[in-house]
Amino acid sequence: MGVKREEIKNLKKAAGRILKAIKNKEKIILYGDADLDGTVSVIILKETIKNLGGQVAVVYFPDREEEGYGINKEALDYLKDYAPALFVVLDCGIGNFAEVKLAKKIGFEIIIIDHHEILGKLPSASIIIDPKQKGDNYPFKDFAAAGLTYKLSQILLEKKITDALNNDFLELAALATIADMMPRVGENKDLIEKGLSTLENTFRPGLRVFRHIYKDGSFLSQIVPKIISVLNIGNNQNHLTQSYLLLTASDEKAVKKMALGLLEKGEERKQRIREITGEAEERAANKSEDPIFFEGDNSWSLIFLGSIASRICNRYKKPVFLFRKGEKESPGTVRTPPGIDGVKAMIACSKFLETYGGHPQAGGFRVKNENLGKFKKCLIKYFKPRYS
Repeated sequence: MGVKREEIKNLKKAAGRILKAIKNKEKIILYGDADLDGTVSVIILKETIKNLGGQVAVVYFPDREEEGYGINKEALDYLKDYAPALFVVLDCGIGNFAEVKLAKKIGFEIIIIDHHEILGKLPSASIIIDPKQKGDNYPFKDFAAAGLTYKLSQILLEKKITDALNNDFLELAALATIADMMPRVGENKDLIEKGLSTLENTFRPGLRVFRHIYKDGSFLSQIVPKIISVLNIGNNQNHLTQSYLLLTASDEKAVKKMALGLLEKGEERKQRIREITGEAEERAANKSEDPIFFEGDNSWSLIFLGSIASRICNRYKKPVFLFRKGEKESPGTVRTPPGIDGVKAMIACSKFLETYGGHPQAGGFRVKNENLGKFKKCLIKYFKPRYS
């Protein structure tokens, strides 16, 4: 007898349920996080379903400025008219306990494909794919959501996948894995190497356009980081990310116009990031004894805060919690130095949070304004022994 090969838990189960939905012409909703990993995951699954003769009823990315991260009540209210439907959540959802319950009440059957840390329990979705969940014995745990979705597409398509389509999905998954700063080891290393090896000759107009824009320099060493920087902005237009619109467009002229527009926004983004970084550092100047960097403002754009928090974390070597202060609630982002787990810190202070989650070094949260001070005090208490 051969040795049993471990598989990612529920990957085949999810494939079977999606194939059933295609066969029975059920409505399928794809709901993805608004960053490049979530966007690419949605594109890979949508195009896989299309290649199998199926249709996706609607694609939805939450607007992080208005709705925050993950599944939210506003999104479910918008999507409720599509019920009953198979509701596939990509690159988020693992911490949306209340929202998954609400979605089920509306009439959605939920599949979650996520790679973030498990928060002590699982939401009540029908099928959950997350290598970090209990009972998943697959040896490699550090996939991006796009890597998981790519593996799902291989099971769904089986022998129907052509070399060209496989390379296309690999290119997208490679960019998403790099953008999400997943470790370039094991299966990620292999996926990235294979994906980037064909990227220079990609047939996807939304990627090929960058070869024409950046005519000089080494494609891999100089252009790939620029592509990721442009595509990972996360701007939202009618519940679709601009990177989704660019990567799924087929008209060459429209693609070039969109790409140049994103490049222009990228320059504006860099300037605003510098400004907010300066503001945050100035405010924290008289709090240097604090073990954390905890600041927020109602004028700070949430989509910039991840980059700003990373800069500040690298500079001051302490956990950084930045938030955009809303009228009643404030969404925020977390970055921590290597070896310090921001998710565990949020678990310890979870009684003050509405939602939270992410990776040990990069996460997010949503907190009622009345609990901001309590959340900060709890974090200081949590981290103080580690910095004393």
